[in-house]
Amino acid sequence: MQPEPRASGTLGGRLVLDDRVAAGRLLVGDGAIVGVELDDSEESGPLLLPGFVDVHVHGWGGHDAMGSAQALDGMARALLRHGVTSFLPTAATASLDDLTAFAATVRGWLPHATPDGAQPLGFNLEGPFLSQGKRGMHDPSLLLEPASVDRELLEPLVEGLRIITIAPEIPAAVELIAWLRQRGVAVSAGHSAADLEAAQAGYSAGAVTTTHLFNAMSGIDHHAPGLAVAALADDNVYVELIADGHHVHPSIWPIITRTKPADRLLLVSDAIAFAGTDVRRGRIGWTEVQIEGDRCFRPETGTLAGSVIALDTAVRNLVRSGVPLHLASAAATRNPLALLGVTDRGRLAPGQRADVVELDDDLRVRRVMRAGEWLGQP
Repeated sequence: MQPEPRASGTLGGRLVLDDRVAAGRLLVGDGAIVGVELDDSEESGPLLLPGFVDVHVHGWGGHDAMGSAQALDGMARALLRHGVTSFLPTAATASLDDLTAFAATVRGWLPHATPDGAQPLGFNLEGPFLSQGKRGMHDPSLLLEPASVDRELLEPLVEGLRIITIAPEIPAAVELIAWLRQRGVAVSAGHSAADLEAAQAGYSAGAVTTTHLFNAMSGIDHHAPGLAVAALADDNVYVELIADGHHVHPSIWPIITRTKPADRLLLVSDAIAFAGTDVRRGRIGWTEVQIEGDRCFRPETGTLAGSVIALDTAVRNLVRSGVPLHLASAAATRNPLALLGVTDRGRLAPGQRADVVELDDDLRVRRVMRAGEWLGQP
């Protein structure tokens, strides 16, 4: 998919703005939105949304985030076809040596990432500081306790690290959370058996978000509330939702959307490398997985193993569940950017980068603009 010449001029349709959907036009020039004009005559046009931002994605289209720079380019191109214009390549639990190599690969790739794919904004580490009892698909032999790891061994991971998952109840986790927050890393509580007090201590120490809410964590028990309750009850805390209908039953989604402030919900894919391919059985790291429809799981246990959807499907599913489009859009655009402190994109407003997704009436991607360039369609 080759970039077309830099676009300038107008894009007409139904604009998904911060607080509503309104007919109008975007004026685009030099890679940015330079004006927004509301005009009812554009109400029959396509839906125009800010580019999607996936902050938790392990691969796509046969490309693994923990692979080479060429694999990262392939992943970025595959994601862009689903409306994702910015993302964080995400590593699963691995040895510190392998995670250090992953971080170095991503840092070396960032300045040279393909211009016809989603733009990387750094990287995400899902592990290795996770609870053994809530490890999910992560290799139990590679999990570590913060108390046993010298901070000097972690320094090579910090540059470019935007999000890391930590179980707040494991030994010295609270100290590690505070240490990372001082270095500008967004800590996500997850893969955790924490009781309410331990979870709250993690957020008080500096954790600001929550890894795939309800999955691989202590949940809602009226006698023994856990991490999910702490996350839902704290209005300042972000929560991730994998809206594939398997990780969290859709009947639970209204509980999340009615509990959390609208600007604290993050749609993530948690997609694996087999997403977007014909592969139906393969290996992720240390274990085998099977894919049936849009569900990925360990065949011997039925345990979910990441997802095989992208954010366009997540947005579509959330809207079909009754969430207004402008709020579903926010969960896939400006909310994850706010978590990262990125302010130059994520809204259809003057001065924002012209990252735009064009959807049809069924909320399917027609084409994608990145920084003022139409880069193609699925």
